[in-house]
Amino acid sequence: MTGDDYVTEADRTLEETYEEPMDLATYVDRIFENPTIASHASKYLLEAIEAAGTRTVVEEGEEKERYRFFDDPHNDGEHAILGNTEVLNGFVDDLRSIAAGRAKDEKIIWFEGPTATGKSELKRCLVNGLREYSKTPEGRRYTVEWNVTTAEADDRGLSYGTGDPTATDDQHWYESPVQTHPLSVFPQDVRERLLEDLNAELDDHVPVQVDAELDPFSREAYDFLEERYRREGEEELFSAITDDAHLRVKNYVVDVGQGVGVLHSEDEGRPKERLVGSWMHGMLQELDSRGRKNPQAFSYDGVLSQGNGVLTIVEDAAQHADLLQKLLNVPDEQSVKLDKGIGMDVDSQLLIISNPDLEAQLNQHSDRNGMDPLKALKRRLDKHQFGYLTNLSLECELIRRELTNETSVWEAESYDELEERIREPVSVTIRDQDGETHAREFAPHAIEAAALYAVVTRLDEENLPNGLDLVDKALIYDQGYLQEGDSRREKDDFDFDGEAHDGEHGIPVTYTRDTLAELLQAERDRHHPDLPVENVVMPRDVLNAMAEGLADAPVFSTGERSEFENRIVPVKNYLFDQQESDVIEAIMHDKRVDEETVAEYVEHVYAWETEEPLYNDRGERVEPDPLKMKLFEIEHLGRFSEGEYEGNLPRESVRNFRREKVITSLNRHAWEHRNEDFSVEDVDLTAIPVIKTVLESHDWEDVQRTFEDFDPRQWDDPPSGTQTASVKERTIETMVDLFDYSEASAELTSRHVMGQVSYRWD
Repeated sequence: MTGDDYVTEADRTLEETYEEPMDLATYVDRIFENPTIASHASKYLLEAIEAAGTRTVVEEGEEKERYRFFDDPHNDGEHAILGNTEVLNGFVDDLRSIAAGRAKDEKIIWFEGPTATGKSELKRCLVNGLREYSKTPEGRRYTVEWNVTTAEADDRGLSYGTGDPTATDDQHWYESPVQTHPLSVFPQDVRERLLEDLNAELDDHVPVQVDAELDPFSREAYDFLEERYRREGEEELFSAITDDAHLRVKNYVVDVGQGVGVLHSEDEGRPKERLVGSWMHGMLQELDSRGRKNPQAFSYDGVLSQGNGVLTIVEDAAQHADLLQKLLNVPDEQSVKLDKGIGMDVDSQLLIISNPDLEAQLNQHSDRNGMDPLKALKRRLDKHQFGYLTNLSLECELIRRELTNETSVWEAESYDELEERIREPVSVTIRDQDGETHAREFAPHAIEAAALYAVVTRLDEENLPNGLDLVDKALIYDQGYLQEGDSRREKDDFDFDGEAHDGEHGIPVTYTRDTLAELLQAERDRHHPDLPVENVVMPRDVLNAMAEGLADAPVFSTGERSEFENRIVPVKNYLFDQQESDVIEAIMHDKRVDEETVAEYVEHVYAWETEEPLYNDRGERVEPDPLKMKLFEIEHLGRFSEGEYEGNLPRESVRNFRREKVITSLNRHAWEHRNEDFSVEDVDLTAIPVIKTVLESHDWEDVQRTFEDFDPRQWDDPPSGTQTASVKERTIETMVDLFDYSEASAELTSRHVMGQVSYRWD
């Protein structure tokens, strides 16, 4: 594309975003065609969220519908809120009640949570989502602009700020500084009838509500025009005032300062300045105030003024605790005052964000019971609590975001896809003190190690079922089930009763990020400097560094340090099991049983038990082959010995295995994947747990049985020409080609595994 092409594309984009101003009657016709463009603030925010659609996720072991709006889809996921789906769904439910006028009208929505739980991302996600939604036809947002200079040529006319009164007519148009709703121009009784007619056509349980009157700036223009035309004896007074020579309806793109007000922690000023703005005294002298302060001389730069029409956010609300009491009546009265004599109606969804320190401030008088001066404020706050992530996959995703420029949100059709993302290696390019760049590698499972340890520190042991540890709980929360050999147990099979405090405290992602960043700066690989790649960070490096850093991290209390240190052992054991599995599967990769052999075994077992007919490729009926089943069970499953058969006929233990592990699993899988007419097509045998185990899982007995001369004690430097040397060569190649290892990380991982196996090798 040329430069002109890019300019043309930008023109088209803006052309689709903005419209030419229209007269009031045209706008009214437009809202009857598309009622969403007239929505009040809470309804508009709700519609923006719902317009993005939903997707299914698993959090804390349960399937939930998640609004894609919170994935920041318009911004490629850069400010997606990971996890906390149940909290966000609760927010949307409350928003729906507020928008419909069903209770909670007076509520101020409050998001609280410890640091690094996604609260700042919530603000950015809301701003991004509303901005992009306002560019769509359904999400267009409108306000009014005024021009009174055409009422009398000699009049100084309407002005705002430092407008030039000698400018051309087109530059005498002044937009409402607080995004006032176009329907607020109508007299109240007419507006009520208009809305009644509009809502009668709505197929929506949330009616459009426009209760706000004109803002003071627009009211000044309206009153000026009304007085002028009434003196002139104009019969159609409203038509004259709202003639397109004086009033135009224009669309605007919602953004911070225009429809979204954000009060930051560092913002200062008196409460009135922070809320609605301040008087510009020099302008008061310039403008005709007719014996009082002129609303045209007001800055309208407060958080409510900027957020009027859509959303008002108070960020780090503990810094503005004094302001919260001033907001008490805004939700239910929908009004604030610029001055004693000048009020302003406000239509804005109030939302505050804070760390837990705000709650401490709110509870400082709680011992006074009914005399608590903050009781009224606390009653109006609708609390939604963000917590630390308790899903392994989400924490892996978050850590990768912190270390790289990845922003896309992980979506998967099955957990197998997520599992691959969890274990993936990560390459990061860093710059050293000499200005040279170097590639650093987090080996497979390294990010998983950091994420799992962080999640384990956030889980509550109180409701832990017997026989499970915190790693098991973390896996159940992420997968929704726990795979134990051939058996798969769903979350509902476990007793997680009792009040848990999962995600309320633990290692924050900022600590993990800083620890991993320090590991990246190591000059050479600490384990084997002769390896071809510098600084391969292994899972055990990550876990050791995270545990060692607890003592010096001021963010943790003494009790937390002790608790977190005690939780690292099961994490290390689990990560070693993962590495060990990778090495075994790489060794045995060429020895896997093909799916056809497995399918043949299952067919024979099914025919043996159910007496269903079995046919060969030529359509001839054949009997189940006892020898084939026996050989498969001994050689491939490795579960039975010759002594458990009488000739080729199975004893009771083998018969029970076939019925319980193969037939029952097959029937369950077929039932779960039945069609609407209860028929079953293309049963996926590889999805049955026992079959999946046959295809994908091996152990050291399989290795020993397959490679009789293999010796793990020779792994680091195997003698040339030995079976160990050839096995190692193929294993490293397989780990690199199929399991995403680099040569260095494959070498380090396999050495670590073989070092542990050597002690128990017989």
